[in-house]
Amino acid sequence: MKNLFSLLILFAAIGLNQTFAQQNQEQPARIIGVAKDAKSGEPVGYATAALYRKGSDVSLAGAVADGEGKFFITGFDPGEYSLQLTFIGFETLVVDNISVKSKTGDINLGNLSMSDEGLALEEVTVQGQRQLIEERVDRTIYKAENDRTTAGGDATDVLRRVPMLSVDLDGNVSMRGSSNITVLIDNRPSAIAASSITDALKQIPADQIKEVEVITSPSARFDAEGTSGVINIVTKKNNLQGVTMSINSGAGLRGSNLGLNGSARIGKFGFSLGGFGRSGYNILGRFDNEQQLIDPSGNTTTILQSADTERRDLFGRYNFGIDYEIDKFNFITGAVNFGIRNSNNWQNDFLTQNFVGGNLIREALRETNSKDQSNSIDVSLNYTKTYEKKGKEVSLLTLYSRNNRENNFVNTLFNEDFQTIDSRLRNDNPSRNEEFTVQLDFVNPLGDKGNQILEYGAKNILRKAYSDFAYFQAEGADGAYVELQDPSLSNEFSYDQNVTAGYLSYTFSFLKNYTLKPGLRYEYTTISADFANELEVDIPSYGTLVPSVNASRKLKNGNMIKAAYNRRIQRPSLRFLNPNIEASNPLQISQGNPILDPELTDNYELGYSTFIKGTMLNFTGFYRNTTGSIQAVRTVQDDDIIYTTYENIGQEQALGTNIFANVSISNKFSLNGGFDLYYAMLDNGLTDPLFAASNQGWVVSGRMFGNYSLPKDWQIQLFTFARGRRVQLQGSSGGFAAYGLNFNKQFKEKRGSIGFGAENFLAKEFIIRNETITPTIVQNSTSALRNMNFKINFSYRIGKLSMNDRPRRRRSVSNDDLKGGEEGGGEMIQNNR
Repeated sequence: MKNLFSLLILFAAIGLNQTFAQQNQEQPARIIGVAKDAKSGEPVGYATAALYRKGSDVSLAGAVADGEGKFFITGFDPGEYSLQLTFIGFETLVVDNISVKSKTGDINLGNLSMSDEGLALEEVTVQGQRQLIEERVDRTIYKAENDRTTAGGDATDVLRRVPMLSVDLDGNVSMRGSSNITVLIDNRPSAIAASSITDALKQIPADQIKEVEVITSPSARFDAEGTSGVINIVTKKNNLQGVTMSINSGAGLRGSNLGLNGSARIGKFGFSLGGFGRSGYNILGRFDNEQQLIDPSGNTTTILQSADTERRDLFGRYNFGIDYEIDKFNFITGAVNFGIRNSNNWQNDFLTQNFVGGNLIREALRETNSKDQSNSIDVSLNYTKTYEKKGKEVSLLTLYSRNNRENNFVNTLFNEDFQTIDSRLRNDNPSRNEEFTVQLDFVNPLGDKGNQILEYGAKNILRKAYSDFAYFQAEGADGAYVELQDPSLSNEFSYDQNVTAGYLSYTFSFLKNYTLKPGLRYEYTTISADFANELEVDIPSYGTLVPSVNASRKLKNGNMIKAAYNRRIQRPSLRFLNPNIEASNPLQISQGNPILDPELTDNYELGYSTFIKGTMLNFTGFYRNTTGSIQAVRTVQDDDIIYTTYENIGQEQALGTNIFANVSISNKFSLNGGFDLYYAMLDNGLTDPLFAASNQGWVVSGRMFGNYSLPKDWQIQLFTFARGRRVQLQGSSGGFAAYGLNFNKQFKEKRGSIGFGAENFLAKEFIIRNETITPTIVQNSTSALRNMNFKINFSYRIGKLSMNDRPRRRRSVSNDDLKGGEEGGGEMIQNNR
């Protein structure tokens, strides 16, 4: 272990000039006070005191009072400060204009009277909602822990409330109309997120999310992947002393959830252990599909399909974490996360009818059962060294992730009597994704005023993807399955990718209110792909230079204007590469393309944030241009089958705006909401009239939620979200809306709550209409989902934690990567949570 520490320190010395200030041998300055009950005069034992530099909202020191209400705060420099004193059941007391002139000596604030929440005068007490939105030079931060409308839900419910994001009914996330985004959890990727962002979000309970960072213009420190940007979901951590455990649960008509989380911090050790499970059931729906196929002679074949659908889901996520403070400047953190996902889907009474010239020539009845099951594990070990100089640090981060997935279906075909089984078709597709990442980062503040930050580092990601796919045919209800001997139907595919990167980023403030953050990143990618039988693949290596520039200017009254440019690369994930033929609907089959190239996107944006009395407004305009866009290509094969695969063809452009508002109407009533509007322009660049395609049009979506505080700790919340029709290269996907109403009551001392919620309670079912138009295909499909839901939520916390004197800095790996379904203003990028 000693050798390991020596090696890590040696790495840090390569890029940093280590300087250590001598500690002052005299007694450091202290701020002393005594918390008292304003009504009774009794001490408020164990109240929490937090010290803030004047004009800042970040606590830099703190202490917990003893049983007599007395506290001592140390660890601060001379300057102007304010102090916040808090305790459950009391109003927060703010003491302003604390002036510290010397590094030694005591400043005695005397007795500080705290008012009971129920006795505080309305004209003095502000019970309004805490701000939900924070703007920084390159990101927008949504303070999820301040929003109680998501109680009992998961990360999907939280992201539906975040500015610039849209989430459809299936949980698919898009940013400014693009689904090419990267989702991180606590600044690091997850194996299951790489496999399915939608599934990863369903495994994270909403009550464990502290905030969501929407990074629309990632700096050079981030991987070059993620065309539209990065979403970082920050979960709740603590640097407290003591032991605590919490339970959160919910039961409803369509789903239930149960979560248990415990944490302990004793001395230099911190531990966390928890789990969350969510089940979905009684998720019913239907679909209808009409497709017209036009042959070269102009003859038209019409195919009608319909079925009833049912889905059952089971998700789980379990974690264990530990951190250790070696000394004042050295920290080690480790974590193990395990996730499971089981999803079963049925299509019953699946009727297909073929018409030529208006005459029925063939019909078939099927039943389809699809199973998508997976498990994932993430193991991380990270070391961070800080210095006496504030903000200076070096970190060595490692991460191993693995996701095992089994994606199978059985398609049962009935005879003409629609009762006897004629044949069965089965597809087995076990797959595996592995990643191993090593990352070395340096952060070095420059200058006496600390208004310059130099960041640089290197990273290597080794990926291995594997897909073993096979088709089997069986006759009748009892016939044995026989594997089909066709390399395109039964084969093994392996895909190895290695990405080596280096970056340099420089942040500096100038002319008092300006901040500029330029950066440059270079990534070199090597790929090896291979089939076990007959087929061959040759993919060349490539290098990518990725520049970025973020700029901001602070205006009066907290207003800010931001501008940014960055280039992004989007490598195809296994979803687009997997050569397994997906034919659960035998008339609409799809297959990945293992020789896809990455997309390249240039992003430009300009934003403005302002505060008008009790209202926060944010306006952002953006332009996005993508070349080598990965687009679906649809053709008609024999037997009237629509075959879909993917190619690097065409160009995507989007020009639009986002507007978001946070409105405090009164000290009890607040509203938050906004809308996204952009004009999409898509062109595949082909000249052959049979395959050429282009499309353009407006896309709009919006969201709003409100919170009203009632007497006796009751609250009522309303949420609604709507998304209009989305433009696609060969048609469009339909819009939809969702809404919910919640009531909840907090328990004594805010240790928990119980509530009742109703979702989509005014409509029997939601209907989404999609359209595909090509020179040879006209397809209209309708999907209906019966998602009316009523639920009961319950959460409770036991145990007690008290504040530690110094926050621990935690850093972790961030693989901002794969196409799948920083802080600025002079602040360094780190996870101080």
